[in-house]
Amino acid sequence: KNVRISVIGDKSKLPKSLQESIATAEDTTRGNTGLHLMMALNYSGRYDIMKASRSIASKVKDGFLQVEDINETLFQNELETKCVEFPNPDLLIRTSGEQRINNFFLWQLAYSEVYFPEKKFPDFEEKDFIGALSSFQKRNRRYGGNE
Repeated sequence: KNVRISVIGDKSKLPKSLQESIATAEDTTRGNTGLHLMMALNYSGRYDIMKASRSIASKVKDGFLQVEDINETLFQNELETKCVEFPNPDLLIRTSGEQRINNFFLWQLAYSEVYFPEKKFPDFEEKDFIGALSSFQKRNRRYGGNE
């Protein structure tokens, strides 16, 4: 079906057989150009930021980067979502009435709009999704210092 599969998160904590299956799925579908399915397994926004920071620090230490080279683009390219074309969501729909993002995409959600419907995910229907999109369309998006 031309679907590319990517899995983000700390895969080292997953069973070896699952790690091998993930690697096979990612390698097999890497060249696919249709839908890009990204799954987060054992993913944490804090872990993602720490991993990116360590990678950059290591590159500076080894002389591949200068401290002055570090900017938002470089940092973003070290995050797990570097595998997708659009890593920063415009809209996060957080179902179940919870009004928190739960350590998810802490960097990537900086300028995202957030929608908090009361319904739990299994009950979230097409009409609810349309309601979320309608709410999003009415918002005046602002991007802080990046406007």
